Amino acid sequence: MIPRTATRRLETTLLCARQALPRPARLYSTPSQKLSAPATAAATSTYIDSGLPPFLTTQNATKANGKLRDFLSRDPSYVLVPTPEPAKAMTMESDRWFGDPLSLDMTGIIDACLHNLYDVPRAMDVFTRLRERIGSVALDTPLYNAFLLAYSGMAEKDSHKKAVWLGEAWSLYTVMEKGLEQVHPNAKTYSIMLSIWHQYHAVEALNIPHVQDPGYLLTKLLSRNISVLEVVGNPCLKDPKLIAQIAQTLAVQAVQLKFPQVVEELGQGNVAPPEEDVFATAPEINPVTKSVSVNGEVQTEIPFNISGLRRQLNKVIEARSFLKQDAYARQRHLEASVYDLAKERLEHTQETLKEVGVSDGNLANSQLRKWMFEWHKKLREALRKEMVKIEKQEESFTKPKQQLEKVSAHLKLVNPDRLSLLTILEVMRLHGSGGITGGMKTTRALIAVGKAVENEHKAQICKNNQIPIPDFGPRTDLFTVRGYQNLHQRRAIAAKTMADAEDWTAPWSQALRVRIGSILVSLLIEVADIVQEMVDPRTNEILSERHPAFYQSYEYVRGQKLGVLKLHEQVLQRLAKDSLDKTIHPRHLPMLVKPRPWTDYNQGGYLYSKSYAMRFKDSHEQQVHLREATAAGNVELVFAGLDVLGSTPWKVNKDIFETVTKVWNTGERMGKIPPAVYDQPEPVMSEESAKDLMARSHHMQRHKAWTQHKNNNHSDRCSVNYKIEIARAFLHDTLYLPHNLDFRGRAYPLPPHLNHMGDDLSRSLLLFDEAKPLGVRGMRWLKIHAANLYGYDKANFDDRVAWTEKHLDKMIEAATNPLEGEKWWLAADEPWQFLATCIEMKKAHELEDPTTYCSSLPVHQDGTCNGLQHYAALGGDAEGAAQVNLAAADKPSDVYTYISHKVQKTVAEDAAKGVEVAQLLVNNISRKVVKQTVMTTVYGVTFVGAREQIEKQLKDRTDVPEEKCWGAASYLAKVLLATIGDTFKGAKDIQNWLNLCARLISKSIPEDRLALERDEAGNKVSTLKRMNIKKQQMTSVVWTTALGLPIVQPYRKAARKQVQTAIQSVFISDPRAPSEVNAAKQASAFPPNFIHSLDATHMLLTALECRNKGLTFASIHDSYWTHACDVDTMSAVIRDTFIALHSSNILERLDKEFRQRYATHQIPLSDLRASGRAGGVNKFVAKLKEAGTRIRAHPSQADDLACIGDIVEYTASEGDAVVLSTSTLAVENTPALEDEAEEAVLESHEESAEEEVKSTESESEVQEEVEIDPYETPKERAARLKREAKAAAAKARLEAKAAKEAAKAAARKEAAEKRAAMEAQSDLKLLDNKFIRLVDLIPPLPKKGDFEVEEIKASPYFFS
Repeated sequence: MIPRTATRRLETTLLCARQALPRPARLYSTPSQKLSAPATAAATSTYIDSGLPPFLTTQNATKANGKLRDFLSRDPSYVLVPTPEPAKAMTMESDRWFGDPLSLDMTGIIDACLHNLYDVPRAMDVFTRLRERIGSVALDTPLYNAFLLAYSGMAEKDSHKKAVWLGEAWSLYTVMEKGLEQVHPNAKTYSIMLSIWHQYHAVEALNIPHVQDPGYLLTKLLSRNISVLEVVGNPCLKDPKLIAQIAQTLAVQAVQLKFPQVVEELGQGNVAPPEEDVFATAPEINPVTKSVSVNGEVQTEIPFNISGLRRQLNKVIEARSFLKQDAYARQRHLEASVYDLAKERLEHTQETLKEVGVSDGNLANSQLRKWMFEWHKKLREALRKEMVKIEKQEESFTKPKQQLEKVSAHLKLVNPDRLSLLTILEVMRLHGSGGITGGMKTTRALIAVGKAVENEHKAQICKNNQIPIPDFGPRTDLFTVRGYQNLHQRRAIAAKTMADAEDWTAPWSQALRVRIGSILVSLLIEVADIVQEMVDPRTNEILSERHPAFYQSYEYVRGQKLGVLKLHEQVLQRLAKDSLDKTIHPRHLPMLVKPRPWTDYNQGGYLYSKSYAMRFKDSHEQQVHLREATAAGNVELVFAGLDVLGSTPWKVNKDIFETVTKVWNTGERMGKIPPAVYDQPEPVMSEESAKDLMARSHHMQRHKAWTQHKNNNHSDRCSVNYKIEIARAFLHDTLYLPHNLDFRGRAYPLPPHLNHMGDDLSRSLLLFDEAKPLGVRGMRWLKIHAANLYGYDKANFDDRVAWTEKHLDKMIEAATNPLEGEKWWLAADEPWQFLATCIEMKKAHELEDPTTYCSSLPVHQDGTCNGLQHYAALGGDAEGAAQVNLAAADKPSDVYTYISHKVQKTVAEDAAKGVEVAQLLVNNISRKVVKQTVMTTVYGVTFVGAREQIEKQLKDRTDVPEEKCWGAASYLAKVLLATIGDTFKGAKDIQNWLNLCARLISKSIPEDRLALERDEAGNKVSTLKRMNIKKQQMTSVVWTTALGLPIVQPYRKAARKQVQTAIQSVFISDPRAPSEVNAAKQASAFPPNFIHSLDATHMLLTALECRNKGLTFASIHDSYWTHACDVDTMSAVIRDTFIALHSSNILERLDKEFRQRYATHQIPLSDLRASGRAGGVNKFVAKLKEAGTRIRAHPSQADDLACIGDIVEYTASEGDAVVLSTSTLAVENTPALEDEAEEAVLESHEESAEEEVKSTESESEVQEEVEIDPYETPKERAARLKREAKAAAAKARLEAKAAKEAAKAAARKEAAEKRAAMEAQSDLKLLDNKFIRLVDLIPPLPKKGDFEVEEIKASPYFFS
């Protein structure tokens, strides 16, 4: 028996089982006490200005962190994931890793049918078919647990079939316990089965098979090392009485089975003292009221905005009573009714408009919401009718394929009220996206709406489950083995806790999203309309007519006809004017609390909205690699870095907000804020121009550009409207920006509208929430920051400080009177950020000691063409390092100005020669014109890309006529690219190496896909058919960053699937149905993507180190932000992390990874033969030769390797030769054919030999007639001729014999060549079925130069 004392303890403590579970502390958190700013010490201590920042002075110079270097130099851990297989040839092995579209459709149906037990029998049918795919990634423990819960629910719901449902549950559990389908129980499984046993074990008459008692379950869960507390405290158990019963039963069984540790574990809980009600003594507040007239009587009521706020705050107060001090839980509670609150606002607007009339000017800004509410009511009713109609239609669906096309279950996941609002808000949000003016691509709209329904369903699951938010404590030993392992263990525990708390849901396929979206959008198009009014000019009568608010159309985009969804012109006008804060979903807004820490690749960020740590670019392969890397514990520091970025607190800059609001309300253009009405005059064609064909063409081009600019002005106006509305909503709050990564590892904020990565206006609207005293050094950096923002950023630091001090009076005047003064600040490169700095300088100088001012303005440290900086460090390029400020110098180098001067010189020379286009460009080539092209050249920009970049800059300058910009850009792109090629030769070598590696990888095929067999001689031969070789080229370029993040390039050939919808036939790409890779795109994109992964790694390392030192940190790729007083500290960290990163042999590690990751990959020789041949020269092989690729082969392989002969070195040692795989399907000639061929050649050669002998004899006769000795007697002459004739005959016979032997040898050789020619013309070419190892073709690394990365310690302008 269980001891009585233990029983009492269980009864009083196990109700808190969940709270008793260990919860990991938060990974990073802002210190509770503000750290003393380093600048404060600088302000109070004696400081001698040596002209250099402290991190460059001798006494403060530090070496790169040794632990960080050791960490980055460790042996890397790679995630090796099989190459995807073609969609039509996918095997079970591939399904284990990636799944397939059919499995995804099945799980989506199961998810919808199990939700609220909507259609469990149908879910069972689909599940039965899915279980046949044993080992599929779709079959996992959460899915089986979902069915166990469903069977338990059905046993309670359908009492007549209770035995059937319980039998299904115990049968499925048995399958899991025995591992028959490679799925095993977890803590939640045992919680469910214990719950079922306690509820139904007394029903013995049902005679249910496979039933097991709690003792058996306890023994099994302990054998799997599952904690009893995890089972008892699992969130799936919601009834406190049931929890206590299960705990007591397990304790009794533990005593009987002699498991004393179980009894001890169950008794560990402590009863928490009652929480004091902090609101018990708080006085009630009388709300603001207003007087209203009701039936002639004056009454008071609370204004709607106040009453709505009080209702929401009451929820927060109620939440505090049972959620205690958990701010995250209160945030969840506050967000729980976002769509309900949106509905209330729309309803209130409608009621108010009814009372006072729409024409009332005070309510003009409510017009958009009035329309939206009308659409909502109509769409809601239409949805209810449509659901009934769809359900009736689906009753006749009996075929398995039709079962997969049912959508009623998915539509019922979200109620019609929410579906209606969700559809309207999502479509309104998408307007102007995808390059479609005043609308959106139809396919994009359908997918977006379908995905919004999916996200809302999953958000509701998260809210219902009350998923715990882990709270990790800070650590400073992340770059040690012990610290990293501890971080991994805590994250793994937190991820497991969150996964156990969340109900199972399945991702939807693109086709399903499109089907759901098409139903909702088509109904919206059908019911949404607006009333358009106009005055009859003859009668002055007001005429009204209803027009559709949305309509379908087609547009040509880049030569392709696309279906588009357009908004009515009046709707677009209201979108540009009305308040938009109510049309934005919370997942598009900043957060009021710190984001959830990233505990898994799909767990983190927003509290409700499902977010992923990476933005997968239509590539399921990326998701699989990240999933496996997370499971292996390789990406802990990546998640930690994202948490650092997301936990930075921000606030809205109220001074800038007030100024921006004034400018916005005037409708004027100012500081990159677009005007309310486009202010550029429309081009008008004169009568003379109308008669000139060329002039008419120029006018049409200018008018087209003007129309595009006008449309862009409207889109820009809407974008600014979003920003200021969000800023207004968060004006008095601390806000946070959750981050995730793109596929290259670069971090981006999840809120898209207002964030620090936005434009100049967005950045100016944000400040750090924490303020720190400037100090002497902070004041100096603030002055440098002001000069940088104005555009005076190429001088040395002292000159920049002097510039700011010289213009200090103007800066203070601009801050005091920004709109009525000189408006001098508008001339700055970044006017709004410069104005924010002016305001900060003004506030500081209002104090007696400006250095004591507490500033919250972020100060930037930007890299100098950061891509080139990484290239110079990788290659040890001393010349390149000097150009991008890696080497020490008295003032910063400006590579853009240097290039622009060289280009200008060339253009001037051409202009002097009479080149017309050059004469247009003389003195018009500024630094800005060439900057983007110079910056992107090392990223692989093409001539076309460079031309587009330059054309845009020339149009912005307006120095060159609009119609001549294209031609001028074409000319200038050629000159510029030639100039750049001479300047950055060091970087080009590395870029070429990366490009060649990517081309080889994208042409390769895994050895196990070659269908290898052994021939009679024991050699490996491929039986892969020639037609399938291209289809098997599925290998993407994959590499791993220094922080363990796997990068997968997503570029594949477009494989689109046609889906018929209610609107139109749309074509979608399915990420789970991959096709062969796009080799050209893989190659051209690899160099820039690799460099981007390096700058992303550098940024994350800097973020982690800055947090370890107590700095507030934010970044925009290669622009790092912190408080002014902390810039010196951050600058030292930037240098330390850069040195540590580039001291870790980056390229050597990449080369090693490629050789390990692709060790068994083979490349078809036919691809190398056919690659880039022009003028008889194989360009690709020539590039490999130039890069240093050499292959050692045996002379017997010469014929096979002829196509790559330029890089082959022959050796007599067979052990050194490359291994070729050849196909047994190569054509072989029959012996008869060989003999005939040899005989034919032999005959022709014998005939040729005889002719040659005859010809020789004839020549002898001719020669004999010519050569007559005048002193020779006739007798002597006859004797000589006789002797010579005999000798000639003997010689001829010998030559004829030799000729016959030579003819036979030539016949054999020519017959072999003829057979080879016949084989080359056959359907299965011999060369097409020969392969060479990829690793044998990878070129050696480029030779490294003399520049040492440690030298950047002495460069003050490396980041500045």
